[in-house]
Amino acid sequence: MNDSLFLPIILQLAGVVVIIAEIIIPSGGILSIVAIGVFGYSLFIVFNEISMTIGFSFVAADLILIPVLVIVGLKLLARSPATLRKTLSRKEGVSSQSSELESYVGTQGNAVTDLRPAGIAVINGKRVDVVTRGEYLDKDSAIIVTAVTGNQIIVRKKDEPEREEL
Repeated sequence: MNDSLFLPIILQLAGVVVIIAEIIIPSGGILSIVAIGVFGYSLFIVFNEISMTIGFSFVAADLILIPVLVIVGLKLLARSPATLRKTLSRKEGVSSQSSELESYVGTQGNAVTDLRPAGIAVINGKRVDVVTRGEYLDKDSAIIVTAVTGNQIIVRKKDEPEREEL
């Protein structure tokens, strides 16, 4: 091997390592800039000190190697333990709402503010944020809780029948 090729090949390998590091470590593009600099300096040395033919072969190798590395690196990253592959579900015991909120379904209370459609009501002696299904309810209206979705308590006027969902 020609001694003058030693440094450019080492720089090319260092550029590959920096690209792999960029895929794994979030650097905001700093490692990409370093990789471009390392590849560029390697090509500068090859074109100026060795030959144009070998320089173009380095460019061709880089044009093939870099996209392949990025694609393979992203595929490996997707399979690595660093990625979140689990879904959070109720079957696994994950709940986005307080179990206390589900106990409100069917209970009655009074609107403390106008519900347009959101507002505040007192249910079971507690002030809670509530929402109607689009209806406007006056302050001090008697309400009943029809559903709880997420952290949202859905109410309707006590003396009105429940609407059908679309």
